[in-house]
Amino acid sequence: MIPVAAFAGRAMAVVGLAKSGISAARSLAAGGAEVWAWDDAAAARAAAHAAGLMVVEPATFDWSRLAAVVLSPGIPLTHPQPHGVVARARAHAVPVFGDLELFARTRPVARIAGVTGTNGKSTTTALIGHLLAAAGLPVAVGGNLGIPVLDLPPLDASGVYVLELSSYQLDLTQSLLCDVAVLLNLTPDHLDRHGGMAGYVAAKRAIFRGCGTAIVGIDDADSRGVREALATQGGPAVIAISARGPLPPGEPGIFAREGLLYATEGEAARAIADLHVAPALRGEHNMQNAAAALAAVRALGVPLETVAAGLASFPGLAHRLQEVAVIDGIRFVNDSKATNGESAARALACFREVYWIVGGRPKAGGLAACAPYLDHVRQAFLIGEAAPAFAEALAGKVPCTVAGELQTAVDAAYRAARRTGAEAVVLLSPACASFDQWPNFEARGAAFAGMAAALAHAPDRAVPA
Repeated sequence: MIPVAAFAGRAMAVVGLAKSGISAARSLAAGGAEVWAWDDAAAARAAAHAAGLMVVEPATFDWSRLAAVVLSPGIPLTHPQPHGVVARARAHAVPVFGDLELFARTRPVARIAGVTGTNGKSTTTALIGHLLAAAGLPVAVGGNLGIPVLDLPPLDASGVYVLELSSYQLDLTQSLLCDVAVLLNLTPDHLDRHGGMAGYVAAKRAIFRGCGTAIVGIDDADSRGVREALATQGGPAVIAISARGPLPPGEPGIFAREGLLYATEGEAARAIADLHVAPALRGEHNMQNAAAALAAVRALGVPLETVAAGLASFPGLAHRLQEVAVIDGIRFVNDSKATNGESAARALACFREVYWIVGGRPKAGGLAACAPYLDHVRQAFLIGEAAPAFAEALAGKVPCTVAGELQTAVDAAYRAARRTGAEAVVLLSPACASFDQWPNFEARGAAFAGMAAALAHAPDRAVPA
């Protein structure tokens, strides 16, 4: 834990008591603050009370005593409309921010590498941490990925915090300064929370506020626009990354071509890593992730020759193109973290004989990004709230079965894949949020993995027709 002493002796409200909220409350209390904890859910309030936190209903807040409100990133700050506590805080001129701001105000002496983007954040964050650890540096990895930032251990000046930063989190911090800041890509996502694409891009771009080195993907128009703006404003050094071949002449950065990574040096480019030996980094999207990771560790002063070999030993992440079983030659791949169409498209691009489990709570854009890869899909099995709309969108393009529930989809996909045999992949890549049927994408992915394991251990692997 990192104690937050900046508010010692002052009252602080923590609203939203999921992982990051509980973490913030404990760190503030450890630093000497008086913490008032609140969550709209009774079960979360009860758990906080049982953990020794003082639960205080916002209607009873003495706003004259409050130094700030620490808001969970899952609670609306501005759109579709501010949460009631946010509105009241603004009326009383009480600052509202998140746990990242608390972390920034502890003034950590270790360096910080921050990673954001629509897709690939978790893999890139974990990969940077893996490469730095392989180079012998003290590293702590967290933020939006796994461990809340204030639950990370204190690091001295030799260490590096590697943080995945969501747009929600970036909206809630003003003081976080990254030594290295990475923006991978930008496609429409969370538009309801940011009031449209312009608000979403602005939230992501905040990662570059006061940073030392900016690493920016240039494979989509919005990210290219961010890079061009940074390059013309005389701010941080800007490093470009691309998964789609050489960079523009004279552009410093790292790019991928035919499975190799190249670093540009003036007008020349030299090969620095071979991704063919990295099984956890298959697909074009992982070429971008790997390029970003190598650019980040180079910006942190680690020679590329020291870390390139670490790509091969990277184990990958759970729920991201994770092979969870092989049954009768059929691979079962858990890509539950693919919660939008662009992310699912990247998974479809990796395989040729796909039995696709897709659906959940739909997001803006639907399946449009998947269109170029539908010829890889032998049959789609539709689940959740999106099933009727996806059936209509895929009609005449891909054979579809409306399965409704995940177990039904897994059984049906396995039956169909057995008829194909060689190279068949049962792929859970939902292109949707999980919240219609599951508490989060992790629970959805774990359920899929469990169902595949049950099939693998069934005596005759018989699946009811």
